[in-house]
Amino acid sequence: MTDKIRRVFGITENGAKGLIRASIASFFKQFAYMLPATFILLFSQELYYHELKTPIYYTVAILAIAGVMFFILNIDYITNYNETYKESANLRIEIADTLKELPLSYFNKHDLSDLAQTIMRDVAEIERAMSHAIPQFIGFIFFFTLIAILLLIGNVKLALCILLPILLTAVMLGLSRNMQRKAFKKHFDLLRENADSFQEAIELQQEIKSYGKEDAVKEELYRRIERNEAIQMESEMYVAIPVTTISAMLKFAVGCTIVAGVWLLARKEVSLLYFLGYLLASSRIADALSAVYLNLTEMLMVESRVDRLNELRETPKQKGERTELQGYSVELRNIKFSYDGSRNVIDGISFVAGQNEVTALVGPSGCGKTSVLRLISRLYDYDEGELLLDGKEISRIDTDQLFEKISIVFQDVTLFGSSVMENIRIGNKNATDEEVIEAARLANCHEFVEKLPNGYHTLIGENGSKLSGGERQRISIARAFLKNAPIILLDEISASLDVENEMKIQESLNSLIKDKTVIIVSHRLKSIENADRIVVMNAGRIDSIGTHKELIKRSELYNSMLRKSQWTAEYRY
Repeated sequence: MTDKIRRVFGITENGAKGLIRASIASFFKQFAYMLPATFILLFSQELYYHELKTPIYYTVAILAIAGVMFFILNIDYITNYNETYKESANLRIEIADTLKELPLSYFNKHDLSDLAQTIMRDVAEIERAMSHAIPQFIGFIFFFTLIAILLLIGNVKLALCILLPILLTAVMLGLSRNMQRKAFKKHFDLLRENADSFQEAIELQQEIKSYGKEDAVKEELYRRIERNEAIQMESEMYVAIPVTTISAMLKFAVGCTIVAGVWLLARKEVSLLYFLGYLLASSRIADALSAVYLNLTEMLMVESRVDRLNELRETPKQKGERTELQGYSVELRNIKFSYDGSRNVIDGISFVAGQNEVTALVGPSGCGKTSVLRLISRLYDYDEGELLLDGKEISRIDTDQLFEKISIVFQDVTLFGSSVMENIRIGNKNATDEEVIEAARLANCHEFVEKLPNGYHTLIGENGSKLSGGERQRISIARAFLKNAPIILLDEISASLDVENEMKIQESLNSLIKDKTVIIVSHRLKSIENADRIVVMNAGRIDSIGTHKELIKRSELYNSMLRKSQWTAEYRY
């Protein structure tokens, strides 16, 4: 039961249990709303037949009804909104926990603004539906079922006068449901696209201005806003027309009850009390059902958001077990990998990166060097072959344990908008300030950090916007030094460094690689001449493997790259 509710409404297991409690409270609330009218009905009968009781009796009855209503409505309010707000928090926590378990490739394949929308807006809309629609809808369904049975038992003719128009409106709503769902999904998808476009326009301000594209971008955003307005109006029309029509048809239940009731009264087939009771029931059910249909529309509006959450939940997780590792040699055996499932960017490569050795990956741009590092660090999972760490399949090792053993420095550096100190400390959250500063010295950061307004406590802006490319790169390298993991992966770390800084960092690396497995990608072949093993790649395959001297003798591709590298160095310096 809870699993079904959880999936249908996109909520957590605790949220499903809370929703059941809120629905039960809503069920009793429907009866509570009928108590005053029922009392008036009974009082009118006694007045009509001159069977009035004492004023004290009616006073006590009124107070009892007020007390029961207060108790039930208070329970309904507390249960409903408490469960809603607890579920809002629980749902966001569950999403965060889910994101932690997803492969990092998921974040490269999905737009981050879309994930932010899921965490914030989608949960907020589900929260609203939980507090204003879902429990009320479920509670009314059970209330209506029970009342319908009682009405049919009491008088079939009057019951059909109430139930047939209601069933007709339910059929109409069912027929319009698909149109409403499609309209809401169309609007939902457009909102996602617009969010991506606005975020892109904000992030690419420098490029937009430098190429004089301000007017074009502004016109495109205005066009998107206008289209969104049109789609929203269209989706609201799909709601307004059927709901308005249905609300009008619900009044026929009251009209039919009046006409049939008067006819039955004239034939003396029902008493006045029965007639008034059914008239009261028809009016109450029609009013409640109008609100329920609006609630159902709101539930349809969040279907796309629920689908998005369920899709997130069902994304395959990276799994593994804590494994005892004696060494940190990495071996690739006939590894194949594709980003899109069609073209292999890694096409059957095999090599060993030994512990206490430096293994360099070189080759033309696009040959798959960075992809190899992503597979070793398990940012992506390979399609075929075996990738072994200490002879154990890497996909069977617990992901958190694997990340503890790997330090990664990629060419694209990501920094947080906090201080230099805290950005470096990400490498080891338990590191002291002195250890952070020592790592910064090894990465040749200390000199430029000391010149910042607040030194190591200077806030560096979003993604290090207040620093140069080389400074950002060196902070990223300092993180890796501070982590001091047994496996070090370096991807084009010299790309943003001048020759002097590169030489200093190379010296620091030499002091840190003892007993470590180091795999480095570099287009500057001079920096990897002393590597223990150089793997030359071409178009996703291995061209040759060997030392610098061995490759000069037997690899035409390596010699070609060497000549180009020397020419580039002479041209640059």
